[in-house]
Amino acid sequence: MILLLIFSFIAGIVTILSPCILPILPIILTSSISDTNTGKLRPIGVVIGFILSFTFFTLFLSTIVRLSGIPAETLRFTSIIVIAGFGLSLLFPRFQVILEKLFSKFASFIPNAKSKTGLRGGLLIGFSVGLLWTPCVGPILASVISLAITGTVTIDTFLITIAYSLGTAIPMFLIMLGGQNVLQKMPWLLSNLGRIQKIFGVFMILTGLGIFFNIDRQFQTFVLKTFPQYGVGLIKFEDNDLIKKELINVNQKPMVKKITPIIDSENTSSKGPKAPEIIAGGAWFNSDPLTLEELKGKVVIIDFWTYSCINCQRTFPYLRAWNEKYKDKGLVIIGVHSPEFEFEKNEENVAQAIKDFELTYPIVQDNDFATWRAYENRYWPAKYFIDKDGRIAYTHFGEGDYDESEKIIQELLKEAGATDVTTDIDNPTYKVDTKTPEIYLGYGRIKGFASKEGINEDTLAKYSAPLRLKNNQVAYEGNWNVMEEYANPQKGAVLTLNFDSKEVFLVMRTKETTSKVKVFIDDKVQDFGEDNIDGIVTIEKDRLYKLIKLSSSGRHLLRLEFQDDDAEIFAFTFG
Repeated sequence: MILLLIFSFIAGIVTILSPCILPILPIILTSSISDTNTGKLRPIGVVIGFILSFTFFTLFLSTIVRLSGIPAETLRFTSIIVIAGFGLSLLFPRFQVILEKLFSKFASFIPNAKSKTGLRGGLLIGFSVGLLWTPCVGPILASVISLAITGTVTIDTFLITIAYSLGTAIPMFLIMLGGQNVLQKMPWLLSNLGRIQKIFGVFMILTGLGIFFNIDRQFQTFVLKTFPQYGVGLIKFEDNDLIKKELINVNQKPMVKKITPIIDSENTSSKGPKAPEIIAGGAWFNSDPLTLEELKGKVVIIDFWTYSCINCQRTFPYLRAWNEKYKDKGLVIIGVHSPEFEFEKNEENVAQAIKDFELTYPIVQDNDFATWRAYENRYWPAKYFIDKDGRIAYTHFGEGDYDESEKIIQELLKEAGATDVTTDIDNPTYKVDTKTPEIYLGYGRIKGFASKEGINEDTLAKYSAPLRLKNNQVAYEGNWNVMEEYANPQKGAVLTLNFDSKEVFLVMRTKETTSKVKVFIDDKVQDFGEDNIDGIVTIEKDRLYKLIKLSSSGRHLLRLEFQDDDAEIFAFTFG
């Protein structure tokens, strides 16, 4: 953990050189330009405000949005208003008075905060910058953010985030200190301080407007196009095996190790930990609300899943078979639907998916990841096998090992007193035959993106595809609006993907009643039925669509041509 904190601190320092930080640097530099008598504390205030804000919002933004219902963009817009407000105060003296009155109550909580140019003003600027600061994070902070999304904040993640923000604050403080030193050493600058403040006030306002209209992201793209090697290697030091090992220790702590039975043939008494209770709050399907306490004496399987996940879908035949085979013997399967994408939180969508997949056992929505967090879960799908005494006897993450899992069910039922439990096991076999990993298409998690323009976040932009795609690379062509979770191609847009698999699936939804996508493999229209009929996939619901089914796996080029502006595509999975 000490090593990880050191690397987090170093990662924070080099973040200042990342291309996506450049547009915010004018705010930092402008923060050093103030009256030299009252503004000496401002850099300290900016640094303290930034550290507090960045740490707080990194760890708790998703929780704030969930509990308050206030969109993250609204909070971001508030910070932009604060930044622009300070710019106006530098430009117009009368606005300074208004700003003073607005923040007068805030000042009463801060010692020695005599004017807006001191510690108080710096804190407000730093707090706003902390929310706007969206660095090109490497594996270390990305690991922390992935935990924060589900509300899993530990002392380890807190310390990592603090170390990262402290590292980032050092060069920030040096920039502001350097600005003040230059001001003091040049008398002609001091004599023209009023004019300089107005100039920097304009810069501050323009920066706020630029962030609001996403010009900062366009500027980032321009830098990367003009200087393709800029920033290359900044975070490579984070991507070594030692750091990855440390991150696994922080990010993956399931209650029981993968595929480790805690029972054996000689002693079937469970030795596992007590199973956390199902957290109330979500809608129930196929059953009234259940608790593990009332199910004592029965064998329970808690299955974490989400309906657009192909890995989850491939487990359904086994779950259906086990439910049918053992429900009268004392087995209760409870599906806990923990959504990966926003549209999977919709109760009607979940109900339709349950109907489509013919799932008849009890299922509860876990939109807030409350039960997920209680189990310290990290996977889709994940199964927790609970014995008659309410203790976890066995866990399994991902697909496979169905015969082993069924043996555990049989042993636990016998332990619970069930009679006439068959020892026959005849599970169907399904082999996943792919060399291409899951590929996300929103900018939040996309990898292997090959369009030379880079991603323009949250805005409509034109892309082009390279002449040749490397293995497992994806490229956009034409006009696309790329959001954090998904990409929205416009009519005539094209997606190309170099993949090696037998089957290809894509999570999609439509903004209108229907949307159509034309499917090609190696420049030939692909038609095999199911979702792909005559080479066209018609999007009608928010779900996973089967695009390709080949006779065998192999390396191919997939091309999707979008027939309208209405498709929203989330992630490829393979089988």
